[in-house]
Amino acid sequence: MKIGVPKEIKSDEYRVAMTPAGAEAMARAGHQVFVEAQAGVGSGFGDELYTAVGATIVGTAAEVFTAADMIVKVKEPQPAEISQFKPGQIIFTYFHFAASRELTQACMDSQITAIAYETITDKRGTLPLLTPMSEIAGKMSVQEGAKYLEKPMSGRGILLGGVPGVPPAHVLVIGGGVVGTNAAKIAAGLGANVVLMDVSLDRLRYLDDVMPANVSTVYSNSYNIREHLQLADLVVGAVLIPGAKAPSLVSRADLKLMKHGAVIVDVAIDQGGCVETARATTHKEPTYIIDHVVHYCVANMPGAVGRTSTLALTNATLPYALKIATKGYKAAAQADPGLVEGINLVNGQVTYQAVADCFGLKYSELKL
Repeated sequence: MKIGVPKEIKSDEYRVAMTPAGAEAMARAGHQVFVEAQAGVGSGFGDELYTAVGATIVGTAAEVFTAADMIVKVKEPQPAEISQFKPGQIIFTYFHFAASRELTQACMDSQITAIAYETITDKRGTLPLLTPMSEIAGKMSVQEGAKYLEKPMSGRGILLGGVPGVPPAHVLVIGGGVVGTNAAKIAAGLGANVVLMDVSLDRLRYLDDVMPANVSTVYSNSYNIREHLQLADLVVGAVLIPGAKAPSLVSRADLKLMKHGAVIVDVAIDQGGCVETARATTHKEPTYIIDHVVHYCVANMPGAVGRTSTLALTNATLPYALKIATKGYKAAAQADPGLVEGINLVNGQVTYQAVADCFGLKYSELKL
């Protein structure tokens, strides 16, 4: 199969979908890899590293899209990329369809096969291609939140961990999955008082056992969220419903309960956000203020640490890309039921129930 790796064009996106190690593995398996010039530079991989393992460097994205049977990307396709898709072409990337009807419709119109990293499952029912980026986003959420709590950043002027004689910050983490767990660990490690919420009592029991003493677990409901928003200096939104729009758990009215200069980091923004006032921002303009509360809603947080993120992501995605390239997506999905969950669109039809439900579109059962 011919595999295409275009350079990412989303604002401040420094990841690349395939490393030279991945290109070498593809070549050894008998596949051709076409990499757009400079695609890996943001992650520290020069063109010469790709050519050394048998990949072909091409000058433009158009050449990549024209040559490839399967496109391997990182972020959801941008309009300039969608216009270059070919009917039947496999696009293997993060899509986050539930966050955008326009993206969903455009990809349906292009007649591609859309295989989404974020909905592939493994034998344990977890999300193996979403997990590494969730780990990074969870850790970054506290790193960024701590920065924007500083007064020059319009925050309260609070040091997350406090100092002897001065109390630490209060951090509220809504969601006890991969993002929330990593956020709570980092915030606790910096010395903050952390409240970690989830709707699963079994999950809360587990977290209560493994978290340090300065992390308290609280059952997540509207009443408890409002109670703890009043105390919070930093709020991390870390909820996820795979493939579906994130539920709105913090309303515009709730912001009036919060301290002036408090910070919200909505990591769920890729799936539409779990805060009513959240809207996607970029690394260049990461924040805005509503009702005296700083909102940080960057939709590609891991892109800022491209080297770490690329290595973490491609460690997880390459085995799947190899299976799809070698067997074709149908045979690969027949052999791996978890891969079936990743196939969101086929030839203009929606084959993932949560995406269809989100926009009231017709759901078509996947036929392999």
